[in-house]
Amino acid sequence: MILHLDCDTGIDDAIAVAYLLAHPGVRLAGIGTVNGNTAAAQAARNTLGLLALAGRDDIPVAVGEGEIKRGAKAVHGDNGVGGAVLPLGEPPDPRTSVELLLDLSFEYARELHLLATGPCTNLALALRQDPTLPGRIRSVTVMGGAVRVPGNVTPRAEANIADNPAAADEVLRAAWPVTLVPLDVTLRHRWTEQDRARLGGTPLTRALAGMLPAYLDFYEGRTGIRAVPLHDPLAAAIAVGEISAVGSPELPLRVGPDGHISETGDKPVRTVFSVDEPAEKIILDRINGISGRGIA
Repeated sequence: MILHLDCDTGIDDAIAVAYLLAHPGVRLAGIGTVNGNTAAAQAARNTLGLLALAGRDDIPVAVGEGEIKRGAKAVHGDNGVGGAVLPLGEPPDPRTSVELLLDLSFEYARELHLLATGPCTNLALALRQDPTLPGRIRSVTVMGGAVRVPGNVTPRAEANIADNPAAADEVLRAAWPVTLVPLDVTLRHRWTEQDRARLGGTPLTRALAGMLPAYLDFYEGRTGIRAVPLHDPLAAAIAVGEISAVGSPELPLRVGPDGHISETGDKPVRTVFSVDEPAEKIILDRINGISGRGIA
């Protein structure tokens, strides 16, 4: 699978990056960053640092756009990765995230899959710049939204969608196949302190282990349980087919101006409500280099 990742590299994005790098069936063709958990430039620095730890300086990382709208420092720390110190890494690609995405869409026409784990700003800008883009994209997976559960930034809205509701609505309505991985499923799959302790001893997994205490602290303070939801890693595993969605109806979704997702749209969106595999273990094993299943 040839994949382009669009992300706002906070802690769960970092886990998703590690997962994608570890999967032998995934070719990560490029990464674009967007303002969300942290500023797009900081997200690029975080991503380049992760790639340096993994010895993967060959993957282009481009800085994207957006507007910081939420105070995610309490969740992801001042630098987006829980205060963990990452290596500097290579300089970012000179192209913008939109330019990188469009270039890759031509280079890998009808083969490129998109995974968005942050606000949909870059994807929407790319659609506006080139309305023919959907015809060159194999699939789109978006982590975001709260369809039949409460949101995590307002009672009705999830953070990624609420950051740019208009962009999210454009992406869901565009003429490409979209899979939405909302809070409805991600909140049910979590890592605990014990999972953090099971991370391996590579430079990248040690960095992840160093980030997770801040994330665990936040969720323990919020829920009383020391466990963190695997929002972005779960979306990544679903996107590449290692985890199968068993409850994924096609729903006519629409995003309102406040980020609320309603089932009142005019285009079906595959919406994941459940998976039947032990997602937590599959993701951890894959990152630790333990053999897993291939891409479906």
